Amino acid sequence: MLACPTPVGVTFNPRAADPLFKNFHRAIRAVLALGLMLGASSVLAASVVTIIPKPQQMSVSDGHFVLDARTRIRAPHDKRGIEIANFLRAQILQQNGIRLRDSATGDDHRIVLQIDPAITGDEAYRLQITTQGIRITAAQDRGLFWGVQSLRQLLPLKSAAQVELPLVDIHDQPAFGYRGTMLDVSRHFYPVAFVKKQLDLLSYYKINTFHWHLTDDQGWRIEIKKYPRLTQVGAWRTEADGRRYGGFYTQAQIRDVVDYARQRNIMIIPEIEMPGHSTAALAAYPELSCTRQPLKVSTTWGVLKDIYCVGDDSTFTFLQNVIDEVIVLFPSPYVHIGGDEVPKDRWKVCASCQALMHAQGLKDEEGLQSYFIKRMHRYLESRGKTLIGWDEILEGGADKTAVIEVWRGDAEGNKALANGNRIINASPYYLDTAMAKLGTATMYRLDPAASFAAHRDQVLGAEAPLWSEYADPLNAETRLYPRLQAFAESLWTAGQRDDANYADFQRRLQAHYPQLDKLRVAYGAAESNVVDYTVALNAQRNGWQLRARHGLDGISNHYTVNGGEPDARSPGFLDSVDIRRPGIVKVAPYRDGRAYDHPQTFTLIGQLALGKPIRLGAPPKAPYNVATDQALLDGVLGGTDAEGGAWLGWQGTDMDATIDLGQPTSIHSIDARFLQDSESWILLPKRVLFSVSDDGQHWTTWHDGKLTADPEDIHASVRTVHFANPRSAKARYVRIDAVRYGALPPQHPGVGHEAWLFADEILIH
Repeated sequence: MLACPTPVGVTFNPRAADPLFKNFHRAIRAVLALGLMLGASSVLAASVVTIIPKPQQMSVSDGHFVLDARTRIRAPHDKRGIEIANFLRAQILQQNGIRLRDSATGDDHRIVLQIDPAITGDEAYRLQITTQGIRITAAQDRGLFWGVQSLRQLLPLKSAAQVELPLVDIHDQPAFGYRGTMLDVSRHFYPVAFVKKQLDLLSYYKINTFHWHLTDDQGWRIEIKKYPRLTQVGAWRTEADGRRYGGFYTQAQIRDVVDYARQRNIMIIPEIEMPGHSTAALAAYPELSCTRQPLKVSTTWGVLKDIYCVGDDSTFTFLQNVIDEVIVLFPSPYVHIGGDEVPKDRWKVCASCQALMHAQGLKDEEGLQSYFIKRMHRYLESRGKTLIGWDEILEGGADKTAVIEVWRGDAEGNKALANGNRIINASPYYLDTAMAKLGTATMYRLDPAASFAAHRDQVLGAEAPLWSEYADPLNAETRLYPRLQAFAESLWTAGQRDDANYADFQRRLQAHYPQLDKLRVAYGAAESNVVDYTVALNAQRNGWQLRARHGLDGISNHYTVNGGEPDARSPGFLDSVDIRRPGIVKVAPYRDGRAYDHPQTFTLIGQLALGKPIRLGAPPKAPYNVATDQALLDGVLGGTDAEGGAWLGWQGTDMDATIDLGQPTSIHSIDARFLQDSESWILLPKRVLFSVSDDGQHWTTWHDGKLTADPEDIHASVRTVHFANPRSAKARYVRIDAVRYGALPPQHPGVGHEAWLFADEILIH
């Protein structure tokens, strides 16, 4: 009930009040009630505005503007003004089915796009919607276009003869000028249609920069006419199963994509990696390497030792010629040259590289990298371009006019700022980070300049990169969205990021999902994976249960048990399904009839020790102790992914596992599986022993073998230690001892640290 105050100095007694006073009291109550109703109405009106990123200033009034076929558009008559008006007209036709016409003169126009120099800010705009019409004003066409994108987000998602828009007055501009995302098209190739679709979405959320990672060890993706083998050879690789995989963009396609982005207010920055991550180029032109030996385009990820030869002047001739063709295609003032993860092994034993180092008076190979980067920096400057590089280009010293993209943390960012460089902060925004570590809420709350307050004016903004080792056109969008919407708002508003503001963002985000569904965007969950699959022994230990934990509504899980590829017609389940027999199980998530990811494979093996009691001498170490000890005896074989959940990991201790078969059992063979993944600091054990016992006290060694782990082998692989008993013998207890590798050797990046020992399955037959 409403509480009505009594006028000051008046004692109110309802029973004694005369009719006039009663009417006065009712009037006060009515006014207060009307005020609250109007307030509630205003809040309700504001709730229908779901613009992302949230405008800096906005007021909402009651009422609406009716948009129909009689509505006209008036815009500046220059090329860009006409282009923006045509863009808006096309979007309204597509979304609402309403065809608008121009209005060059007269008063019949209802949508006005206007340049107003009085508005401050290159990307600032004002959007006013009244019952009489819509007006978007901005100092520059960039702001005008962002006003159009905000207007688009106010349009309902329906086709009708007329639609209603809320009455708003918006004053808006971004907090950071550089709001970017990066797509790595080298590890996996993305066709032009996919790239354009992402540009549409980035523009919709006012992300104004697209960093195109075009070259790396796994593929060269841009046509260079002077060097045709870059795409004839460097754009293709032969996968482990014999498939030829790859692709590239012709220069005509690149021009088309660049112009498509320009129309949508997006600058595209090309990245041509150098001096490292260059295997694809060296496979095409091996004479550019220090060894000059034939190479193949890499089929694995990681840091490879063959890089451009700094001691050969022809390397720079080649790269300068490549740059000359690249800058013609990209009008951006920036060119990204990478410069990250450059192993110096080849330079250390290269005569010409060492001669150059001494001639230049450089003290080490880090100085050679600085020489390389600065030489390319000067060349780009001579062509009117500014160099961007990952923060490793600071090693050995970098010119302060270079822009540093920070990816290794705040310390590198502060180092760049102290050197006088401008920075782009990518460090906390990597979209290939697991959702559990970088969900939408975390992305929303990040501030790219929080750690650099003293140099905030040198922070251009931030970038959210998607590296594509495990992302491709099928599943990339689950990693991009909705985290990119949170990123867009964080960079645009730079306001308070408390729980209340995040709740408001979530409310608006929910309103965007129907639009994403309409656009066939395979977005992911906000805080978790789309789905997590696990396989565990069933309660009776006579089979397995395949389980799905969903992070997104509407997911159906389709599977096969014969190793075949599942599709939407394969058997499906919601939460779990029983698997009765060993075999190869493949399962994939589907939504609205579309695959949301590649199938996940589980290899199930029946064996004598399945589900038997096991005792570990030393427990596995976090975080690789999540699975129970039973993971070694569950009949589920792990793959080469250390994070896959099937592996247990030890560091600083040996593995000692004792299995109780329950009774004397005939044993024909014993197998133990170990992971080698040097890049993740996981090395094979030095020695593995298999022992058996009847009483658990007295042991007989059946196998004592040494293994050779190569710390320089970056390829992840599984090694099975196998023992076959020539004559079947009985035993109740089986013990496996695996002696760890120990400290990582000098040639390893983690020198001195203890290597991990990973095991996943012990098989007894």
